[in-house]
Amino acid sequence: MITSHMNGYVQEASGQAVSHRERAVDCPGEEGTLVKSSHCTDHMERIQYYQEELRNRKEGDSKGKHDIDPNASLRLKKLSQNPKVGIDNPTFEGKEKATIDTSMDPVIGLEDLLQALKWAQHCLNDAQSQQDVDVIMQLLTNEEFRTAYTIYTAVSQQMHRVSPTSPLTAQAQDLCQEALMQAHDSVAVQEMTEENVTQYLGETVKLVRLEKARDTPLGATVRNDMDGVVVSRVVKGGAAERSGLLSEGDEILEINGITIRGKHINEVHDLLQQMQGTLTFLLIPSAQVRPAPHRQTVMHVRAYFDYDPSDDGFVPCRELGLSFQKGDILHVISQDDPNWWQAYRDGDEDNQPLAGLIPGKSFQQQRETLKKTVTDNSRDQQGKLWSSKKSKKQKKKNISNFNRNADYDDILTYEEMSLYHQPANRKRPIALIGPANCGHDELRRRLLSAEPDKFAVAVPHTTRNPRIHERNGRDYHFVGRSAFETDLSAGKFIESGEYEKNLYGTSTDSVRHIINSGRICLLCLHTRSLRLLRSSNLKPYVIFIAPPSQERLRTLLVAEGKTPKPEELKEVIEKAREMEHNFGHFFDATILNTDPNQAFQELRRLIDKLDTEPQWVPTSWLC
Repeated sequence: MITSHMNGYVQEASGQAVSHRERAVDCPGEEGTLVKSSHCTDHMERIQYYQEELRNRKEGDSKGKHDIDPNASLRLKKLSQNPKVGIDNPTFEGKEKATIDTSMDPVIGLEDLLQALKWAQHCLNDAQSQQDVDVIMQLLTNEEFRTAYTIYTAVSQQMHRVSPTSPLTAQAQDLCQEALMQAHDSVAVQEMTEENVTQYLGETVKLVRLEKARDTPLGATVRNDMDGVVVSRVVKGGAAERSGLLSEGDEILEINGITIRGKHINEVHDLLQQMQGTLTFLLIPSAQVRPAPHRQTVMHVRAYFDYDPSDDGFVPCRELGLSFQKGDILHVISQDDPNWWQAYRDGDEDNQPLAGLIPGKSFQQQRETLKKTVTDNSRDQQGKLWSSKKSKKQKKKNISNFNRNADYDDILTYEEMSLYHQPANRKRPIALIGPANCGHDELRRRLLSAEPDKFAVAVPHTTRNPRIHERNGRDYHFVGRSAFETDLSAGKFIESGEYEKNLYGTSTDSVRHIINSGRICLLCLHTRSLRLLRSSNLKPYVIFIAPPSQERLRTLLVAEGKTPKPEELKEVIEKAREMEHNFGHFFDATILNTDPNQAFQELRRLIDKLDTEPQWVPTSWLC
């Protein structure tokens, strides 16, 4: 299914401007067009003063929340309407004042109060008064009331305690600070709930404080949702991700006391770029169910396509887009968004504080499939007129073409990689790839001549008859045609061909024989043999020998006694470009053969490096 990002691509193609829905709040980028903020709503103004109103509400609750309602019974209502009868007894005046001043005396226990009410009930003669007492006793025995009264008693007693003006011991202050820091850390990693923050007008509001340094970005993107500003993405490596206090879907109401609701995301970006140190966020938490935290598994992949976020109309946040080239190793650290992974380029972890956004594998395959389908349809319709009526045969052909293009496995995007260090007794075969006259055959001959005990070539198979000086197993493996074709059908040959009605080929068993002997097998292969070589368990190291400029190539060939024609030189250059374009993702290294001696030394350096440094290989090779 094509995601909503696809809709943005269609709009762009039709000429409509595509606006990015997300903005990195503190990443350098192009200045966006600022939009005037709208006036804050009445609801926002009430949120700003929620602390004062909650304090007033709590004071009102503590004064009269559990007062007896005089309208609870007819008797109480009647008594409340009667004027005061009798005189005040001065003897009890001080006791009444002391009872009212509850900040000094302990609170009367519920059980004592119940006993007093029972005694009073026995002294009352009329039924109405007894009914009034029953109402009060029901309130006192209510489980919710008793819980609230217990909390009130505990808080009151704690508040009435006299705290020492100075530490009682020399270590008391340090212990207190350590305990406060531990409590702070414990609370900071937990999701704040409505009980320990507040709930106002049905919305939970939480207060979050983050430390933002100059060298550590906040690492979050925001988007506009109506007049609100919502956290759209938390990026790995930033202060927001390390704290765990900001979540996707949180609405930002204030930052350091500055109202955010009603602002455009470009204004929020400019605001946060200027802020450093402690940032205080007033948030409405996301209503989404937050998944339990889990350890992210890093996946290492090799890219099989070039990517430039500045040319991508799909990327949700262009400032965070990570550019890469075909063959680069990427460390994917988050796949929470299946369409846009978060990753680092290999070697750039120290210089790249925040992870970058790259297209997810499935999303990229969908895009390439759609692009290929559109291209194929355009090619089919080139030079033809569109017709509103199509035959059933034409429609069936178009459907079959789309299904054939929808085979995502044929579209190369990423391949999972792992580090591999070759064993000392099992050297990886070296495959030299390049067009004719690029010098790869000469490099192989120089290696064999320089160190014959270290390097060797696989003995090929052939169906022709042996010559007088040839020996089976040393020069060739001489086999019958039927046996050769049987092994060829079984996939036992890396490459094969026919010359003068005789079959020739290099088998995987011949290469494996060299590896088992402890030597390095040297191969000069055609690019079409790379897939078969990689599908084997030989773990080859592929080096592309690229030709120099056309003039330099002519000079090198003349030095070898050759007289190349201009069109032949041009064909070598074009063939090399074609190889690199179609098979460059299979190359582990490239050597530009401008000078044969320098190219030879570079080749030896690459081969020696396999013994000292681990190399990236497809993870499937190690399974």
